Amino acid sequence: MFELVLMVPEPAVEAVSEALDALEALSVSVEDADALTPAESALFGEPGMPPPKEGWQRSRVVALFSEEASAREAARLLEPQAFFAGCKILGIQTVAEQDWVRLTQSQFEPVEITPSFWIVPTWHEPPAAALQVIRLDPGLAFGTGTHPTTRMCLRWTAQRDQTGRRVLDYGCGSGILAIGAAKFGARDIVAVDIDTAAVEATRLNAAANHVALQAGLPDLASGVFDLVLANILATPLKVLAPLLCAHVAESGGQLVLAGILARQADELRDAYAPWVTLAVSDESEGWILMTAVKS
Repeated sequence: MFELVLMVPEPAVEAVSEALDALEALSVSVEDADALTPAESALFGEPGMPPPKEGWQRSRVVALFSEEASAREAARLLEPQAFFAGCKILGIQTVAEQDWVRLTQSQFEPVEITPSFWIVPTWHEPPAAALQVIRLDPGLAFGTGTHPTTRMCLRWTAQRDQTGRRVLDYGCGSGILAIGAAKFGARDIVAVDIDTAAVEATRLNAAANHVALQAGLPDLASGVFDLVLANILATPLKVLAPLLCAHVAESGGQLVLAGILARQADELRDAYAPWVTLAVSDESEGWILMTAVKS
């Protein structure tokens, strides 16, 4: 494999990337050329905010080709283009051979939820202190236990008796929250997502962890539940407020919401106020967990 490395100003990033795709690059990545320096800048996208730019003021664009001749031909064809003005070819370099499976696996270690509850990839042995374990490998669906929102939801579930409870995991992703509820005693569990890949991932992960649950699209969720879990994002959570609250059982049913930034707490309280009173139950790395009990 060979990498064609370019320096590209932000206004030209999209055009250069599209041209590299047309020139049959196997992949194109865009990085901050000033990363790890005082000039480094962050690009974030949040619901309700302007979308992030295509790149940085000084972007390092790396295109991967299977043959050196293809990389050199791409460089030759790019240079005379009008949209390439202000860009610079930094070079072509050979990509070192790697065991990509082993490299990927090395990036995922067991994740502690509580001292006795861990998320453990299948290629790792569980820690000695782990009395309860979810086996989960990185996959197509969100939720491996590494994100603060997932950890907070799992910790909340682990610290309360779930024996025999009916649980809904709405926006289940990998199914990790539904599996966590099952591990702590829930018996009637429904996990739903709008993404069919997430539904399939949930079924596979549940089988790998020897837990029983129903997984499907959102219309699978019917009736009321003792516990409703939703780890999505603030904007969809606000839209879903009446639906989620309708699924929470009266007189003690619990609602647990995550995917919420600390600065969004008041928005969520207001959105759910007609049905329940939300409170912040946990906070980690700028994210919060909000919960309510239906009276």
